[in-house]
Amino acid sequence: MARYIGPVCRLCRREGMKLFLKGERCYTEKCGIEKRNFVPGQHGKARKQKLVGYGVQLREKQKVKRIYGVLEDQFRRYFEAAERTRGITGETLLQLLERRLDNVTYRAGFATSRAQARQLVRHGHFTVNGRKVDIPSFSMKVGDVLAIRQTSAQHPAILHAREEIKGRGVPEWLRVEGDVAAKVNSLPTREQINLPVQEQLIVELYSK
Repeated sequence: MARYIGPVCRLCRREGMKLFLKGERCYTEKCGIEKRNFVPGQHGKARKQKLVGYGVQLREKQKVKRIYGVLEDQFRRYFEAAERTRGITGETLLQLLERRLDNVTYRAGFATSRAQARQLVRHGHFTVNGRKVDIPSFSMKVGDVLAIRQTSAQHPAILHAREEIKGRGVPEWLRVEGDVAAKVNSLPTREQINLPVQEQLIVELYSK
């Protein structure tokens, strides 16, 4: 599956807020938002955004896509799957994105960012229910157990992430078992998905 490989700090600057795409760097003064808090481009400083209607909806969609690291076609498929599922479409969409293997890896504290989690998953450092899975978009279900492979337990990036998680915390829908595994206890509720997004605007955008 394709992925964005360009500079990510400009994505945060375009949305006008921290999306925490670079892990620890986002908490320091080196963060792009801290250094240049204006939209990227030659006329970024002079440009004054006046978003209404479609523009507001588009920015919400772009924000969610960039947070989870998915491109348009894949994001559209997530929306269509959410639309077919009983319940509130916007919340279901966020649930589907939260249950991605790379996101669960990040949320469990085995990586400092979703991008790093994606790379670690692709390199085969994790198992799901005892079987190696290297597909970042793999959808975790309630009861599934994510674990670090025995051969990867001392991987420097994973060890570093485990130290960082002590100050970040783990969402309630996950239960970390020791330092090497995490179980999906339940589907994440909207309150537990701590993201500054208005998912209803995305539903309105795709419903046009």
